[in-house]
Amino acid sequence: MSSTPRDPDFEALRVELGRRRADHGWTYDELAERSGVSRRTLIAMETGTTHGRVESWFRIAQAFGIELGELLKRL
Repeated sequence: MSSTPRDPDFEALRVELGRRRADHGWTYDELAERSGVSRRTLIAMETGTTHGRVESWFRIAQAFGIELGELLKRL
């Protein structure tokens, strides 16, 4: 019997994004430059206006020097 994966906790994910960005001391502009995700999209993801695309989360994780799974594992 297979189990259905749970839905992502986007509230926790956006909080984790903000925490990591602050821990690195990066502005939205700096994270945008490092990740290739637009500043506008980063703000929308961090404020919960959008959940973002998987590709964006992957690029953000790379900018932080971690795997996407590392970003998600604390959720």
